Amino acid sequence: MGWTDDLLDSLGARLARHITIPTSLPPRSAAALAPYAKELRPGDVLLVDGGQARIAAAIKYLTQSTWSHAALCVSRADNGELDLVEAEVGTGIIRSPLRKYAGFHLRICRPVGLTDTALADLTGFAISRIGGAYDLRNVIDLARWLLPTPPVPERFRRQMIALGSGEPTRAICASLIAEGFNRIGYPILPSIEYLGGAGTAEAREVLRVRHHSLYTPRDFDVSPYFAVIKPTLVQGFDYRQLHWAAGEAPPSAAAISEP
Repeated sequence: MGWTDDLLDSLGARLARHITIPTSLPPRSAAALAPYAKELRPGDVLLVDGGQARIAAAIKYLTQSTWSHAALCVSRADNGELDLVEAEVGTGIIRSPLRKYAGFHLRICRPVGLTDTALADLTGFAISRIGGAYDLRNVIDLARWLLPTPPVPERFRRQMIALGSGEPTRAICASLIAEGFNRIGYPILPSIEYLGGAGTAEAREVLRVRHHSLYTPRDFDVSPYFAVIKPTLVQGFDYRQLHWAAGEAPPSAAAISEP
């Protein structure tokens, strides 16, 4: 590694310490996390609205999305405890408990139809990467979004965040998970090409794998191949059972007169 690489890594490390300082802390609620703990299962991608940390705000602005972080559920212990594998700025690739994200806005994105073998390969790959480094070069790329710069056209945004080191032992949160799905041949948002001419009777749709470094957390949300799981609805939701604050309950259906 040359002196230029050393300088970039040093700058990335200093920047990481600065942009991971939260500007405010989210409220912590174990009760709000309970439905997710019950529904989440290995192979699911957990998207996180990362609070108000500077890097979370930068990622959300850059990707035009609510979601600033992604983690992969890899196991459920006998006691029900769920383990996630994630790439975290300033720490690297680590194993984390689900309770770490109590109080955050979350979304479960579930790959549909994974075989047991594919699931084992996916989670095994993620676990094997634990201890790897976060790609701090990517942090330098994100830093531009902390400064007042003119907006970049949408067609260039994805390329602008794909300027990391390219080393296989380094990853950012979405690229780590995307690489795992690429390895088992499961699509996220592949590039689509048409053979024979688009719009013709002979046209045939062909998918091409997009490099894992080009993915962001929102891609799992908008992917047509992942089911969005909302625990509140899956576990049975009845709006009539909600407990409203005094004086704030909406009128009941019975109280609304017919026109």
